[in-house]
Amino acid sequence: MIYTVTFNPSLDYVVDVKDFKTGVVNRTTNETIFPGGKGINVSMVLKNMGLDNTSLGFTAGFTGNEIKRLLGEKGVKTDFIEVEKGVSRINVKLRSNEETEINGQGPAITDDNIKTLYEKLDELKKDDVLVLAGSIPDVMPSSMYMDIMKHLEGRGINIVVDATRNLLTNVLPYGPFLIKPNNHELGEIFGVEIKDKDDVIKYAKKLQEQGARNVLVSMAGDGAVLVTEDGQEFKAEAPKGELKNSVGAGDSMVAGFVYGYLQTNDYKQAFMYGVCTGSASAFSEELATKAEVDALLDRSKNLF
Repeated sequence: MIYTVTFNPSLDYVVDVKDFKTGVVNRTTNETIFPGGKGINVSMVLKNMGLDNTSLGFTAGFTGNEIKRLLGEKGVKTDFIEVEKGVSRINVKLRSNEETEINGQGPAITDDNIKTLYEKLDELKKDDVLVLAGSIPDVMPSSMYMDIMKHLEGRGINIVVDATRNLLTNVLPYGPFLIKPNNHELGEIFGVEIKDKDDVIKYAKKLQEQGARNVLVSMAGDGAVLVTEDGQEFKAEAPKGELKNSVGAGDSMVAGFVYGYLQTNDYKQAFMYGVCTGSASAFSEELATKAEVDALLDRSKNLF
């Protein structure tokens, strides 16, 4: 079974406004509401690809109920923990002459809520996949990802971590199955400028030396790199297409990799699916569907 964790899920309210101006009434030309959060994005793409999974995390209030309802409509199973105080956040994304985002705070997560999360994680079994993705709310310990990995150590669970800086490096001693920094985050970790894919491979291997089993590095329009636990190195250029929406592309890459690996048990295939799933989401107004991924994979095989 596959599980994703989103500590602070959201309702993402995306509005288009022609020539937005401050200090006056603006009217939308289009608006969309959908469930948001990196782990939730992974869950939705996995379901689009045909893989059942369960989304874990914390929700509160009427917005939390709407998040669960929308995910249910998409066929994603949820097992969120209800938080008593506050409401799940609403993130406003304004698209006009410039793009502007206003992100909410989220509910007050207590120690008892965190204890309940650990009880749910204790139900995971050997060979299950657990995806930890995104930031950690200020109301939770900043070491949560590391704490979870330490708690589950030795149980044979394949843990994927998509986070930044200390959230990522802190988990390395516990041997995550996959980590997915982008090239800029990789450079920040080591205090260097990443100039090309050879640099990516060099520093990805340093993350392996610190404990990561597989390192997948996204490079936006410059493609991606994978360094595997069995010594393989893969490079790919970015598939060609019109960029429509960069939100969720990295999460889609994670979902595609997990899908490809579980379907084929082959790292090259997993890499190909990861790259094409991330790109398919970037080329779509919504998250990638299996048909979009398969079509892009079919015409992009020369990139691998």
